[in-house]
Amino acid sequence: MNNAFTIFTGTANPALATMIAGVLGVPIGSCLVERYPDGNVAVRLLESVRRKEVFLMQSTSPPASDHLVELLALADACRRAGATRITSIVPYFGHGRADKRNGRREPIMARVVADLLEVVGVCHVITVDLHTQQIEGFFHAPVDSLTAVPTLCQALRDRVPADLVVVSPDVGRVSMATRYAQFLGAPVVVLHKRRISGAETMVTHVVGEVSDRACLIVDDMISTGGTMAESITALLTAGARPEIMVAATHGLFVHDARKKLSHPAVREVLVTDTVRVPEMDWPQLRVITIAPLIAGAVERLMADGSLGDLY
Repeated sequence: MNNAFTIFTGTANPALATMIAGVLGVPIGSCLVERYPDGNVAVRLLESVRRKEVFLMQSTSPPASDHLVELLALADACRRAGATRITSIVPYFGHGRADKRNGRREPIMARVVADLLEVVGVCHVITVDLHTQQIEGFFHAPVDSLTAVPTLCQALRDRVPADLVVVSPDVGRVSMATRYAQFLGAPVVVLHKRRISGAETMVTHVVGEVSDRACLIVDDMISTGGTMAESITALLTAGARPEIMVAATHGLFVHDARKKLSHPAVREVLVTDTVRVPEMDWPQLRVITIAPLIAGAVERLMADGSLGDLY
């Protein structure tokens, strides 16, 4: 199987790609990803991919446009070099929030990204915890959206108190919060929020009992930390014990996210390595790898097996 496929990586998260390759027992494919002086992307494959299956590992994390163009260039290079099949592993699917027009004159960028990937020859997409599942419908190609919830729950299982409640920061995360609750044997609380801007929200209601309970707030991503900060304040105001944990699949931590989450009531912040996390000197931060999850998906695909148990 080792000679049947090749894994290439862009510059978004090479450490995760190396870990995935290590689990699979294969080397990372040799390629160059560089920038011309004017900022244009230059990509060159340094080994043959003719008649091979190719997996391209690249999160479209900040700077999202740069990383997206790298992925498109790698896919186009593989297509033109005669690869049999190109599968794009996009652990964090950037532009996923732009999945509808909200009644305004706006682009649906998630659909634009889907179209671009297919145009350059991507035949299959593997991703983790899409912002909304409807994004799968933007692709004609198969999409496997894996979930990091079991991986994070395994890391949490022995660290949470018996009186824990799992908190969904909005109605859109209720399904995810329910999965956490099932794994951890805890009830679910839902926060109703109103979005003021792209980086600012306001919690209006707490639905459920949190008085004198420890809380685990879950989400698919932490971007600026605004949603989490509002959630923490709302829970403490509602009487929650100042023993709060935060778990999210994608830790973007842009702008002053760390400052917003450095609340004395926050005991721990858990994220996966779908996105390269630079804040390694943050005592409350714990990064859990999803390399075995993605490697398992690759193994099943190469064996024509089912990915059902990875969802």
